[in-house]
Amino acid sequence: MRLYLASTSPARLATLRAAGIEPILLSSGVDEEEAVAAAGPLTAAEMVLLLARLKAEAVVDRLVDGEPIDGFILGGDSAFELDGNVYGKPHLPSVARERWLAQRGREGQLHSGHWLIDHRVPPLPEPVEGRALGGVSTATVRFAASITDAEIDAYIATGEPLEVAGAFTIDSLGGAFISEVRGDPHAVVGLSLALVRELLLEFGVSWPELWNRDL
Repeated sequence: MRLYLASTSPARLATLRAAGIEPILLSSGVDEEEAVAAAGPLTAAEMVLLLARLKAEAVVDRLVDGEPIDGFILGGDSAFELDGNVYGKPHLPSVARERWLAQRGREGQLHSGHWLIDHRVPPLPEPVEGRALGGVSTATVRFAASITDAEIDAYIATGEPLEVAGAFTIDSLGGAFISEVRGDPHAVVGLSLALVRELLLEFGVSWPELWNRDL
């Protein structure tokens, strides 16, 4: 059973590989800021689910090595919420530093949206929108109060926090600055294995059917 990942996130790819799945990567090309602006006011959970859906739908008609997609398409998106404010990727060092100073010693929620499209061939009689399911996994993240300004500056200088939701990672350089995670730890990485497994079960597919790497 093939899994097509509508994302170029290294963290999502590494998570799937560690779980025994080698996905086929497809860049969605979705303009996230434009999509969110067009949707109007959204909660953090609504926003990540919307973007996950748009990313998955954007690759439905793609060809892979000249062949149509045959399997499941997974789109994902993440955002960090602190004090009711929703934060995506900071992009700029100055923005990343401002966020770290605000979240040091505090906790917020990391929301990860997932959208799964059943695109097995031959196609089922229902339209694509009738063969899709989504969900959001949320985890609470607490940052160490002892983080120094020098550590923040050193971390930002690596460039890692600039292109990740909330300006932090848990599976790489930023992991040492996180003191506690409550909830699904994979939600912090941006891909909840448990949630994807539950979505697959709704289509009658068991998780081991996706294993295609040496275990």
